[in-house]
Amino acid sequence: MISQLKWRCAKPAAIAAFLAAAALGAQPGQAQQRESVKPVFNRALPNVPGKSLIAVVVTYPPGGESAAHRHAASAFIYAHVLTGAIHSRVGDEPARTYRAGESFFEDPGAHHRVSKNASDSEPASLLAVFIVDSHDKPLTVPDPDGASP
Repeated sequence: MISQLKWRCAKPAAIAAFLAAAALGAQPGQAQQRESVKPVFNRALPNVPGKSLIAVVVTYPPGGESAAHRHAASAFIYAHVLTGAIHSRVGDEPARTYRAGESFFEDPGAHHRVSKNASDSEPASLLAVFIVDSHDKPLTVPDPDGASP
């Protein structure tokens, strides 16, 4: 009797969660698997007219990932892993796992094919620093199909 009551109460909540995820364009089970991006710095470079330095902290939940993407065409990016480990593949380079304290870069126009937390049990984060034309927006553009090639 109690298990039937629990199912009746849980079922509407599960349906509501599914519908909310669908309304946001997420697949079931995917809503909490994406990265979060927090801007932490944005400044025009006074000695390099037309260029800005922008920094963001990207945090991945356990098992989280970013869709394959490109950045603004003018963006040179330096990425430094702050916590955990990040599995990354940029352009035609082989995939590699970077651990806290390690860094990598992306040349302007590079295709970031894979960017994900290397752990299914611990969060991971990185600091991404962009040197970019001040008016080159958006900074990140997901692949049209949202999948890695």
